[in-house]
Amino acid sequence: MFRIAHLTDPHVGPLPRPRLKQLLSKRLTGWYNWHRSRQDLHDMELLAELVADMHAQGPDHITCTGDTCNIGLPEEWKTSRVFLKGLGDPSRVTFVPGNHDAYVRGSLEGLLKEVAPWTRGDDGREAVFPYLRRYGPIAIVGLSSAIPTLPFVATGRVGSKQTKAAEAMLDQLGREPGCFRIVLIHHPPHVGGAEPGRHLTDAPRFEAMLGRVGAELVLHGHNHVGSLAHLDGPRGPIPIVGAPSASARGGTLTHTAGYHLFTIDQDRTGFLLTAERRGLRPDGSVGGLGMLSLARIRQVQKT
Repeated sequence: MFRIAHLTDPHVGPLPRPRLKQLLSKRLTGWYNWHRSRQDLHDMELLAELVADMHAQGPDHITCTGDTCNIGLPEEWKTSRVFLKGLGDPSRVTFVPGNHDAYVRGSLEGLLKEVAPWTRGDDGREAVFPYLRRYGPIAIVGLSSAIPTLPFVATGRVGSKQTKAAEAMLDQLGREPGCFRIVLIHHPPHVGGAEPGRHLTDAPRFEAMLGRVGAELVLHGHNHVGSLAHLDGPRGPIPIVGAPSASARGGTLTHTAGYHLFTIDQDRTGFLLTAERRGLRPDGSVGGLGMLSLARIRQVQKT
């Protein structure tokens, strides 16, 4: 049995005070939005409670699918490292970046230098996407959809080179008997997974790639809402699971702070995947919120 926790979009605050020249870019709108509303939405005390609850469950591995930053300031790169360090040792925590981590040109590169150990593949390289981490029969493939964009745009892109490399990696892993492949990406990777202006621009190509080689589970963030979708794969439906922001205080039950805890069991017939959502309850406490739709998320791989 292998248990893996997934959280995303923590938007770690408070936002550092930027210098004037740092606001002469898209950061100006982000800084304004933070002080207008986002600083009240993203609650760091709640985030700390969520992380404490996650650690209490004793997962074998923790994944974070991006947006530790808000407007990509250099001070936020250091804060992101502190946050990931609080999640755990790089050997037990995996990170992929989001659009807020690439808020302006140079932001992504600066962040990845700070958090490189949490992006290290089994080949020893850091911040090279896609990367592969193996934990027995579990294979984690990390991808980056983070790109700098214009103000009021939050799109992502994987790119043809990264997609081809991911396809080769997933195809090779899929040929191994008893390998459970988990794909990590920030943006929803399927067509229609996010609104225009916030979507993955090459989702049709990425979706087609998954349809050819398959995966057992895809985890993403970005929408700040818990979600479950499926793509047709060569071995059956591929569950595409999105998690809400890990620090969101307001909104409906599916929007408030939460994370997913997956349990992967294996026997001679293949794998059984189950998932629990944990997070902010209506009474203000943090705890279990029930299971995801097991009839749809169940995935068996013949060996």
